[in-house]
Amino acid sequence: MRLTFAALALFASLGFTPALAADAQPFITAKDVDLTRFLPAPPANDSVQTKAEIAELLTIQASRTPAMEAAARADAVENVWRFADVLGPKFNEATLPAFSAFFARVVETEGAVVDPAKDYWKRPRPHMLNKDVKPVVKLSTSGAWPSGHSTVGYLMATVLASMVPEQRDALFARAAAYAENRIIGGIHYRSDTVMGRTAGALIAQRLFLDADFQAGYGPARAELRAALGL
Repeated sequence: MRLTFAALALFASLGFTPALAADAQPFITAKDVDLTRFLPAPPANDSVQTKAEIAELLTIQASRTPAMEAAARADAVENVWRFADVLGPKFNEATLPAFSAFFARVVETEGAVVDPAKDYWKRPRPHMLNKDVKPVVKLSTSGAWPSGHSTVGYLMATVLASMVPEQRDALFARAAAYAENRIIGGIHYRSDTVMGRTAGALIAQRLFLDADFQAGYGPARAELRAALGL
């Protein structure tokens, strides 16, 4: 991301130092929110629930359309700009440098909290248990529980809704669609996404208590609302 001199001056005046997305550091980690303490274990591989969830995936797979597949692939990226269909054309990286740097750290926070939990539970992805499951998104062999995409989707929606409460319901509806696309894409069980919603809420609650998060939140919120004309 290229930053103009004017943008850098604005950050300095606000007391906020932007970070490039590639260098973004999480606000908190699994040391702050240990999901293995707060979430239940996933259903067993041979459980009735897991078998039913695989059956659901196969049913969806048989009926998904090219448009559904395209939407699932588009939502495979983890960034806040997937909410542009709610917040409009002014919601973009070029016009929101402080906001962009702030949310890069929010996204990194999800991975720092969720990845250790995934590794702890090691729930196999659906295609690893049943060869008939054919994902249309990038394959992954990392633990499925909880869904990281669903977690970050609900986490981003929570933070965005606090910044733009006027769009709260639409933002959470978009997060739900973002999570659903992991099921449509064939890469997650439904229960993974349910746990992602819970994980996102747990992380968000802890984030809002973090001083570093709060220091960046104010400038990012102000920039966003100004760009949206709010």
